[in-house]
Order: sequence, then C-alpha cells, then structure tokens
Amino acid sequence: MRAVVDPELGADVVELGMFRGARIGTDGAVVVEIALTTAGCPLRGQISRDVKDRVGSLSGVTSVAVETVEMSSQQKREVMARARARAAESPVATEVPARTRVLAISSGKGGVGKSSVTVNLAAALAGRGYTVGLLDADIAGFSVPRMLGLEGELEATPGPDGRPRIEPLVKRVGDGVIRVVSMGFLSPEDEAIMWRGQMLNRGVQHFLEEVAWGDLDYLLVDMPPGTGDIQMGLARMLPRAEMLIVTTPALAAQKVAARAADMARKGYLRVAGVIENMSGFVCAHGQHHDLFGSGGGSRLAEEIGAPLLASIPIQAAISAGGDAGQPAATGTGEAAEAFARLAEAVVAVAPVVDVTNCSARILDDVRRRIDEHEAQAAGQPG
Repeated sequence: MRAVVDPELGADVVELGMFRGARIGTDGAVVVEIALTTAGCPLRGQISRDVKDRVGSLSGVTSVAVETVEMSSQQKREVMARARARAAESPVATEVPARTRVLAISSGKGGVGKSSVTVNLAAALAGRGYTVGLLDADIAGFSVPRMLGLEGELEATPGPDGRPRIEPLVKRVGDGVIRVVSMGFLSPEDEAIMWRGQMLNRGVQHFLEEVAWGDLDYLLVDMPPGTGDIQMGLARMLPRAEMLIVTTPALAAQKVAARAADMARKGYLRVAGVIENMSGFVCAHGQHHDLFGSGGGSRLAEEIGAPLLASIPIQAAISAGGDAGQPAATGTGEAAEAFARLAEAVVAVAPVVDVTNCSARILDDVRRRIDEHEAQAAGQPG
C-alpha cells in the first residue's frame, strides 16, 4: 500500500493514515478500507484503481474491493499536517536561487490594496539597490503590469541545459531592478481567465520552474486573496517563503487577514510581519480622518505575534501612480516616505544574507556548472 500515492497530497496512503486495513477471505477475495478527507473526493476513483492494481497483482488474490470512509475533522487536520511537513522537507526544484528571500504578500480578502503594496514595496527595495523579482501569482486578477507601466510579451530562450526559460520583463528603479512575470504579459487585460484551482496552481508552478529569474535578493509574490489552492501550492513549492499579511484598519478586514496568517503557519511558513494599508487620510487642512476605522494593523500584529511593519496612508498619489505605471514609491511625498519606511522594516525582518562563501551560494554555482557541462557535452552553447 505504500506504493499507492495520493496525487494531490504527494504522499502514500500509509504515511497519510488513509489506509485503515484489509480483510482477506479464504477464497483470495480482498477488501481494502481507505479513509478519504471528504466523501466526494474527486480523486476517489484514481486511488481505488491504484489500490486494486497493486493488491490485485499479488499472488493468490482473486478479487479486490475498496471501501471508503470519510475522516473526522481531527483526522483531516492530522493528515494535512503530515502532508505539509513532508512537502516542506522535499520541495520541488525551482529557478529561484537558494539565497533569495521569498516574501509572499497575502491578504484574507480582496480590496485591501495588496497588489499596490507589493508593487510599491518592490520599487522601494529596488530603489535601495536590490535586485527584486516580482511574481504576479494572482493569475485571474493580474494588475501588476499596469501598475509598473510594463508592456510586452514573455519570451523564452534556451537555458544552459537546452531547455527553454522564460525571460522576465525588466523595470529599472534607481540602482536596482525589478524582474516581473505576470499573466498580464500573456493575456489581454480585458480578457477573463477562467481556470480551475489546479490549473491556477500549475500556472504559478511554471513561473517558478521555468523563468530565468537570475540572481535575486528578493522575490515578492503578489498572492491572490484568500487561502486556496495557490496559497497551499506555494507552501509546497517554496517552503522557505515568508508571509507579509496586508490588512486595512477595519475590524472585519483584520479578522479575515488572520485567516491568511493561520494558513501560513499551518503550511509551516513564517509570518514576517503585518502591513496596514489605507491607515488614514490627511485632508488639505491637515486634519486626519480614519475613513476605514483604526487599529486593525496593530491588533492583527498582536493577535498573530508578528511585528507591524508599516502603516500606509490613503494618498491620491498611490492610486494615480498605479494608473500611470509610476509607483508612488519612486516619487516624493508622504506615500513615498511610507513605502521607504516599509522597505527599511522589511530589510530588517528579512535581511539579505551575503552567502558568497556559504553552502547556498556554492550549491547554486555547482548546479550552474553542471548545467553548463551537460550542455557542452550535448553540443549546445552554454
């Protein structure tokens, strides 16, 4: 039964606790009991076929029947914990360098300005001289290309091993650079992308495995809202990722954002900090107005035990900059200063470590040299 693997969780049914036992009749008839996370599991048929194939190939077995039961809530939690722990121990190979700090900017709901925060944080970090990758993982709701003023199509070039690699589009900010990948470079802005969960997750996986990110200091991942397939997939593919949770001051937004933090920790991801967006508005007369309430960021930070990194005010410059493709962080004024403080706080909680002489850098160099050697052996440039 260890050869029967749950294709969604990536572990065998024995390790996951799904195999509950078997009854073997004197006539060679075998009945196998399998516990599923839900009675309507879409993979039920595939798992049953795999069980029948494996058990049916054994000597003396005349027939195989599979009985399925549904797990209790506690059993489901235990199974998912085992699956997440296993994924963290054996992540998939990606093109993201081992030394890169991966920061997933997340929220429990839409409408809190998560993409705007991501774009401006990327610009602020690049303005400090860092090389920043920006992965727009909100596949169906992409907005990053417009906010950065980038247009064009993604192109692929042969890598050292001969396999094609997608080249990100590039925006230079000060002494730094932002390398961007988004579905917005593959699909018209006004065309709906109607993909199911597994396709969305696979799209993000392609961007991680097949993009020539190059040497990055930071990779910012603009996550879709919620706690669904893409969030769980990222935890599996990039277990070293850290979460930045975006909320607004409103109590309702704070409570929803707490779910994103809970999802991160259940996926064994560190929550590096909280960002409060739309924290208040200062009118022309100098009066401060809490249009969306107050205190949501600090309450959330205290609730989940993570630092409040910054409070971003409501500023027309932020919206105007996003529409014009010139992030407010690249300009001057209160909004630019707020994003500069956010970048400083992020560098403090998730510093880029110099790994010139450590195993991570050496491992990257070894992999690169092996790829080059194999390409040369095959008669390819590299």
